[in-house]
Amino acid sequence: MKIQFTLLISCLFFTGVQLISQELLRDKHHEVPDHEYVSVDKSVMQRQVGYSARFSDIITSQVNVDANGLDIIGDAGNEPSIAVDPTNPNRMVIGWRQFDTVTNNFRQAGYGYSLDGGFTWTFPGVINPGIFRSDPVLDFDAQGNFYYNSLQGTFECDVYQITDGGVAWSGPFPAKGGDKQWMRMDRSGGIGDQNNYSYWNSNFSTCEPGQFTRSTDGSFTFEDCLMIDGDPFWGTLAVDKSGDLYITGAGNGGIILVKSTNAKDPNENIVWDFVTTVNLDGQLNGFFPLNPQGLMGQTWVDVDISNGAGENNVYVLASVERANDPGDVMFARSTDGGASFEPPVRINTDALGGYNWFGTMSVAPNGRIDVVWLDTRDDPNNFNSRLYYSFSEDNGTTWSNNEPLSPAFDSTVGWPQQSKMGDYFDMVSDNDYAYLAWANTINGGQDVYFTRIAPEEIVLGTLERTLVDFSLAPNPIENDTQIQFQLQSEKNISIVVYDVLGKPITTLFEGAANGKMQIPWKGTAGQNSKLNSGMYFIAIAFDGYQKTLKAIIK
Repeated sequence: MKIQFTLLISCLFFTGVQLISQELLRDKHHEVPDHEYVSVDKSVMQRQVGYSARFSDIITSQVNVDANGLDIIGDAGNEPSIAVDPTNPNRMVIGWRQFDTVTNNFRQAGYGYSLDGGFTWTFPGVINPGIFRSDPVLDFDAQGNFYYNSLQGTFECDVYQITDGGVAWSGPFPAKGGDKQWMRMDRSGGIGDQNNYSYWNSNFSTCEPGQFTRSTDGSFTFEDCLMIDGDPFWGTLAVDKSGDLYITGAGNGGIILVKSTNAKDPNENIVWDFVTTVNLDGQLNGFFPLNPQGLMGQTWVDVDISNGAGENNVYVLASVERANDPGDVMFARSTDGGASFEPPVRINTDALGGYNWFGTMSVAPNGRIDVVWLDTRDDPNNFNSRLYYSFSEDNGTTWSNNEPLSPAFDSTVGWPQQSKMGDYFDMVSDNDYAYLAWANTINGGQDVYFTRIAPEEIVLGTLERTLVDFSLAPNPIENDTQIQFQLQSEKNISIVVYDVLGKPITTLFEGAANGKMQIPWKGTAGQNSKLNSGMYFIAIAFDGYQKTLKAIIK
């Protein structure tokens, strides 16, 4: 009956019909252990080279890789959360729901870390092998201490810590909790500095009635639960430069923002100042063809902590179902501390009718607003998704062009015995970059990725990112080799061999190309005459852009 109901919902959603009430949505989606743990010997699982990208404006790396950086075929990961150390941006951690095999739905607390700004990742495994854990949420405090909030199958949450700058865990420390929890640390430097706040769906709570808790002692103990005015769910939290707390989510039949100006004070009982309705011209939803058992995304709130014109602005964003569109990324701004919001703005600029899902937002300390989402505009069948990005440097008044950052992928492959790619992505911004943790199926399976986005380079890098791969193997060349490349869209290209003085020797390809291609070459020129031993250069060119490989002929 549950499976039939999910399929019915997916079909109704696809037609644009208003689905089910907010209360039914609130009660429907929750985590339960439905498979027993099965020990998997990963050393015998097949490997492949994972997708990666290294461009001037973005770098992308797979996170759930083996010790050699290879993709482990047959495992899966989703629902990633990222934390970047504010005292050392090269140090970052991503956590996710780890499935050791796609034949089993048992999930554990996966994590990976990078010490070089996200270029390489170490995946040690899971925090507690064989223990059910889900829905990870990660954060650092202002001092560089790290926190990992993990959901048990009982809806109780634990917080793990790393407080010595290393990689060894302490804890877990019981943190109350419930399903779809989110966590945020206070980094304001005020009386609430290092406070840990979390909230969750009150329908799946360990402390009914209750959906919120606070720690004021370094996340070692957590206070008794209390309800949040408006009873929000499927949303996030933010803390401004004064330590004021903001919470957003679905509630009161729409999307709401809740604020507390005294949650920062450990000596006071928390009071909610007000509940504001946020008009995003749509509703949170999910259970649609691209993510049948998951959400379209959650609601994001963030605050401008700069000293600029947008200081203390409050921003709310979500992928929502609208009356005339199955999924749009909608944004709203408050310039009065969350008391009221301006009319919403549609961030995605595609034609109506496409899916724009998993909309995710973060705000840099200088006030730049970064937004990413998955987008089906480039697929005539409205099914395959690509990662898209836009940013604003004038407090959300104007936005950069929508820019694709990834190849297209089918989100319905690699499901680990559940028909979804998770429920959310996560992003953190500093003045130079946006750091994204996300899931995709570019490798043919469901994996966790990191992407670092350089906003100031994003427009300049568009042509460069059209070429996903350009490689030569084997190299050095004895008899023959293969030139491999992949284009994200059709281009008229040329591939030419040059000598060390830049003189063209031979043209290997000229014409229209798209997708993955291979061109064989035997190290010859003209009438298949063998080139002399030495160094040569192979260049691919299109639209005024050129990239070159060095080739050695033995």
